[in-house]
Amino acid sequence: MSQGPRRRLPQWMRWLHIYLSMIAFGATLLFAVTGLTLNHADWFESAEPSVRSIEGELAPAMLQGDVDKLAVAEQLRATHRLRGTVKEFAVDDAECFVLFKGPGYSADVVVDRRAGSYTVEESRRSVIAILDDLHKGRDCGDWWSFVIDVAAVLLTLLSITGLWLLFYLKKRRRNGLIVGFVGGAFVVISYVFGVR
Repeated sequence: MSQGPRRRLPQWMRWLHIYLSMIAFGATLLFAVTGLTLNHADWFESAEPSVRSIEGELAPAMLQGDVDKLAVAEQLRATHRLRGTVKEFAVDDAECFVLFKGPGYSADVVVDRRAGSYTVEESRRSVIAILDDLHKGRDCGDWWSFVIDVAAVLLTLLSITGLWLLFYLKKRRRNGLIVGFVGGAFVVISYVFGVR
């Protein structure tokens, strides 16, 4: 005898909850660990960033008139293996300033438009700093922003399906709801009385 839709719903919810948990496992672990490393950066990020200074030259023709920003940025990237995206590209009569940014990474480039010479100051931070930037979505680009959105939706669905399943556990429903309420109240009370 086949089960009706109401009988099958808890099975589907359990299945959904289990597989959402596994899909979201990596994101949950990343955001949990980096929540701790962000909150205690002084414990995990004591080392100074690794800084490298570089000098070079571009063809002065590239820097005359309307500067081809894409060509300059890609030439610098290819020559020195610069990472990240171009966050800023400023041009005035004497200089160009290019800023490359990525998770745990930055490179500042100052170009003399008349001579074609330039200096690069590249800064690389630790793996923990990279993970912290991934947590915040800082300088990570559109794709990582999308990944964060997907993780947020998955974790929301995971919470909802877990709560929904609790209502089917008659022996644990009351205690589970009390514990959930206490956890939520703790967060609200901590904000109201602990954040200035």
